[in-house]
Amino acid sequence: MTTRKATIKDVAREAKVSVASVSRALNGQGGVTAETLERIRVAAKRLHYIPDNAARSLITRRTHTIGALLPDLFGEFFSELIRGIDLAARSRGLHLLVSSSHDGADEAAAALRAMQGRVDGMLILSPWVDEGFLEANLPGALPTVLINSPIHASGRSVLNIDNRGGAYAMTEHLLRTARHKDIAFIAGPAGNFDAEQRALGYREAMKKLAPKVPLNIVAGSFTEESGYHAGRELLAQDKRPSAVFAANDMMAVGCLYAFKEAGLKVPADIALAGFDDIPIARYLTPPLSTVSVHIAELGRNALERLAALMDGREQSDSTDTLGCAIAVRGTCGASRDASTTKNTYQPARPFDP
Repeated sequence: MTTRKATIKDVAREAKVSVASVSRALNGQGGVTAETLERIRVAAKRLHYIPDNAARSLITRRTHTIGALLPDLFGEFFSELIRGIDLAARSRGLHLLVSSSHDGADEAAAALRAMQGRVDGMLILSPWVDEGFLEANLPGALPTVLINSPIHASGRSVLNIDNRGGAYAMTEHLLRTARHKDIAFIAGPAGNFDAEQRALGYREAMKKLAPKVPLNIVAGSFTEESGYHAGRELLAQDKRPSAVFAANDMMAVGCLYAFKEAGLKVPADIALAGFDDIPIARYLTPPLSTVSVHIAELGRNALERLAALMDGREQSDSTDTLGCAIAVRGTCGASRDASTTKNTYQPARPFDP
């Protein structure tokens, strides 16, 4: 025999209140006393009442779900970013729907179309997104926050990391505090906004602080494997650099393995630094010097900005930049007690969470 599913009317009858009171109480809208709220919760639990979210969405026009489109779901950077977003979403009673676009613009477009009507807002971090893409695939009225995006004046809110300033600061630290002469740079993938900004920061610092030293840039793709191959390529050069700055920590990890495989000691024989400060960075041997961007905080800030847009507490079409700080550890050859190089590059709108 099938047991009938309890309805909101059953809860109201059990708690001896109106259906409207049950609805307000279970939706967190207030308007009932603490005693009534407790009686409603006890009744709902006793009856095993499960709210009909689909019906509620039809009434409120809210799904209480936000979407996140990322370029990939693999690696510590994205797991930390999702963790920050999810924790902030849970604290607001929001659910998280995540998809990736690592196979290109068509996959990103399909993911956005699949989420339409299922989310109240979108967080987007994708190298495939430009203004034309957004106009073609995303309703203009849907609250959206773009993360690490070059897009401006699109009617969307943008939250960036100070990639350029962070890379400048690390290069400056390696030159001035750690006293390295020639610094090689492992670049990220072509066409990636983060990678381009980090390369620009490296170039600017080298041009200003070591103008007579030739730039030494090798290609990478933000993966450990590309960092490993870049490390081998650098070791095969006629003159080995004294320090290597990888555009992200995953490449630095691969590069570190290449150096150790070749019998080199880090930092005695060659120094190394990364970017992002993923959780494993401090547990490497030696611990990795890196540019710390507070990844989980980036996710939290993006979610809170999106929630403000959804609630009408903030206007779209704004851009903010989260500041970076260099984390001096064992791989760069400078003492932890050494005075940290000040970031002399200032973003247009600095913001330090």
